[in-house]
Amino acid sequence: FAELHAAVPGLPLASSRLLPGIVLRRDFAAYCPADGELRALLVTETLRPALAASGVEFVVDSEGQYQASLRWITQRTEALMKHLQSNNVKLLLSSSKQEEVVIYYAKLYGISVVECLSSEEMALITEITGVSPYTPFGDNMDREITETAVVTFCQPLVLVSKRCVHIGFASACAFQPHSLILCGPADGVNEQHAAALQEAFTMLQQLFKTVQL
Repeated sequence: FAELHAAVPGLPLASSRLLPGIVLRRDFAAYCPADGELRALLVTETLRPALAASGVEFVVDSEGQYQASLRWITQRTEALMKHLQSNNVKLLLSSSKQEEVVIYYAKLYGISVVECLSSEEMALITEITGVSPYTPFGDNMDREITETAVVTFCQPLVLVSKRCVHIGFASACAFQPHSLILCGPADGVNEQHAAALQEAFTMLQQLFKTVQL
């Protein structure tokens, strides 16, 4: 319930509404409008390649080596984002904050980016789509990316003064998520309404729970 409702203070209760899909309460790090269905990729780490494996010390002996290392990182990042584009990926949903070089090439290749998703939001998206987070695969840039989710729409949503991301997924199960935009004059009133609704949903869930005989 916490990931499927957003409280908006300062508006009358009558302004509350139900929206298909989910609302992520953060702005796009990069937004590239796209029409029709698009492919989304879930990631849990930055897509900027590391110069060395974890726990391995990387030593740079000169300014020339340092600049060459930066060029290698930039080229590898561009190659990866180009590979995502060639696999029709138009949306990147990341639990980690992406580096500026990743955002730059995402914009260049028409890929929208939403970053800093919570573990609960990532788990909800995985449940809806049946897709697990993607792991970059080093030097193998020829493998088709199959860990993609179908997104029916992806657009900005403004709730009073807060910019959010509104996404619709093609669900892999019977669960069709909808988000409740709960409006009220103050935060305290919204919290009371949200708690009452959550209790009501819990009661209905128990009422219609399958009884094992």
